[in-house]
Order: sequence, then structure tokens, then C-alpha cells
Amino acid sequence: MSTLRVYVDGVGLWSPQLADFAALKSSLAGTVPTPPPARPAAATLPPNERRRAPESVLLAVEVAGQAVAMSGREAATLACVFASAHGDQPITDYMCATLARAPAELSPIRFHNSVHNAAVGYWTIATGCHAPSTAVAAQRASFGAGLLEAVSQVLADQRPVLLVCSDTAGDEPLLEITGCTQPFGCALVLAPEASTTSLATLDLSVTSRLAGGELAEPLPGWHDANASAAALPLLALLARGHGRCQLDAAATLGLQIDMESVA
Repeated sequence: MSTLRVYVDGVGLWSPQLADFAALKSSLAGTVPTPPPARPAAATLPPNERRRAPESVLLAVEVAGQAVAMSGREAATLACVFASAHGDQPITDYMCATLARAPAELSPIRFHNSVHNAAVGYWTIATGCHAPSTAVAAQRASFGAGLLEAVSQVLADQRPVLLVCSDTAGDEPLLEITGCTQPFGCALVLAPEASTTSLATLDLSVTSRLAGGELAEPLPGWHDANASAAALPLLALLARGHGRCQLDAAATLGLQIDMESVA
């Protein structure tokens, strides 16, 4: 397969330690940034929706809003790809426990929020977006799979695409299976051509599956704590301005990514 080239116009990031992409830059430079509030702000959502939305939705909407704001583009015009390894684990755990104990007590609201595309639904309704939307899951390769899907759409349709990848912490007994101990979310706005807001060029090549490897301090171990943190090697390159990384995109596929800053 030939090299796939796209441009990064915006970046979003949120974790309990990092409020945004600027905080990641500070962390990689050796400065300890001020941690964000306990819950993502998700200011794109109307107040009523924000109050009743689960953490998984707040996280995805927060990083999507950051990336779109940085890009300077209109959210309503952006096609989007939302990826998550596990979806909303606390709601899945609640539903399984309730169905086993007292099925008639299952909350319709929680059931509504349990579907894998709940976050993209909240986002598109809040922003008035009628562009195509996609929900992707590929376990610990979800970020790579979502990135490949988003890049494919950018190049096939010659239009910018918003990519969001996020996961929240798991509850027992799902936590024993997923090992997801902390929330993490990120987002990229990708475009087919450079613009005045473009940050970097990405050249992607599909390869056989290759593990991305650990990051240098202060970020080792994050991938183990959250599957969506598989994005960190690429986010670190964007923060540093250049380099190469490798990401898993499926059980047998990987992505080699060469990144250069746009002058």
C-alpha cells in the first residue's frame, strides 16, 4: 500500500493528570502541569445534557471540543470517527448486575447510554452535525483502527474528519478483564490539505502488527492503564514536533507513522 498523507489541524487530550494538549507538552518538557477538575467540562453540551451524560460521553465530547476549537473549523461540517476499546464500562457492569438481580429495575436512561455510539450521538446532536459519523471498536488497537478509518475517509472523500478515541475506568468484574484503571481521551482533526491552522503532516504506512512500545518518563505504563492511551506515542510526536512511531491497528495490522511539523 502506498503512503497515506494527512494533515493534523487540531489536537484534544484529557486525563486525570492532563487537561489538554498543552499540558502534555509541559509534561514531556519536565514540568508538572496543574491537573484538571475531576470531571471533563464538555462545554459543547447544553447544561441539561451535561448534567445527565455519563463520564464516557463527557470525556469524548471534551476532547472533541478541544480539537475542533484548535482547528478553527466548524464542528457541524466535520465527519467524525469515534473509537473506544470498551465503551462505557460502568454502565455495562450496572446493566449486567441489574439484569442478573432484578431485570425490571433496569434504567431506560442508562440503557440508552450503553450503546457504543452514544458519545457520537451526543456530539452530533449538540453541534448540529449532519456529516457522516462512525463508531469503531478494536480492543487495544482501537486508536489505530480509528485512525486508519479516519484517514481513509479524509483521503477518499477529500474532506476533514474528526477522530476521537476514549475510554473510562472499569468496574469490577470488568476491570479484571480490561485492566482499564483510569480515564483517557484524545482527538485529532485531520485534513487532506494543509491550512493556516495545520500543525503537522502525517505519513502513514500499513504494515504487519508492531507493538508501539513504551514511552520515556513521565508517561510509561499509561497504555496498560487505558487502551485509548495507545495514542500517546503519536501525541508525543506531535508535542515534540517530529519523529516516527508505530501503532497497532488490528490483530495482524500495524501503522508506521512519520510526522513532521508544518512550518
